[in-house]
Amino acid sequence: MELKLDVFVPRGANEPLPTFIYYHGGGWVQGSKEQTAFAVLPYLSRGWAAINVQYRLGNVSLAPAAVEDIVCSLRWVGNNAETYGIDLERLVVSGHSAGGHLSLAAGMLPPDSELGRQCPGSETPQVAAVVNWIGITDVVDLLEGANEWDYAVAWLGSQPDRKQIAARVSPVNFVTTNLPPILTIQGDADPVVPYDHAVQLHERLDSIGVINQLYTVPKGKHGGFGEEEGLKIFDVIFQFLADNLAG
Repeated sequence: MELKLDVFVPRGANEPLPTFIYYHGGGWVQGSKEQTAFAVLPYLSRGWAAINVQYRLGNVSLAPAAVEDIVCSLRWVGNNAETYGIDLERLVVSGHSAGGHLSLAAGMLPPDSELGRQCPGSETPQVAAVVNWIGITDVVDLLEGANEWDYAVAWLGSQPDRKQIAARVSPVNFVTTNLPPILTIQGDADPVVPYDHAVQLHERLDSIGVINQLYTVPKGKHGGFGEEEGLKIFDVIFQFLADNLAG
């Protein structure tokens, strides 16, 4: 499968720019970068560069393919930063739902992760911050039991080691002291991704001193928080980035 990404660079830029990298949602089994292209606009309006990434969905390749593609997208950014004026010291990754999960993976996986084995190049640039919207943090939790979801079951398929694969791509298992600042946005009444996923990640990061923030939307569902709440959230996002992004 031929994978592509879209690069947006403001005209007239004469120095490397902070860059926003976005991964679409859809439970790893549906969606496209074209459907969520507007997600880059708040960053473009502030003079950032932006990159909107396509990755393999479950109907093309089961887990962990999407995570492998995210690592490869970062390698691509590193290999092409000079061409597009990208500041590798100011890479911010983000996404909604499954895209939130992928943004956490992009920021939290170790640079030498085996999930980058098929990617061109040998070095994965370090992410400077993660903005996680309603992202899954524990994939194993969604495979069976009270929180089972068809999309997660479809992404892992009937692979005999599906639980081991799910654990390998669950951000709650990536928590170490050497991580970028992480902002998580989630409603406490989310019917699709359990709010406990956000709380658990926040508590684990807090316990080892990783800079992070959990912004809770009271009675918020799975996104669609409304215009007023959305404006508040973007104030929180850009304040978090101003406080934690160099330059």
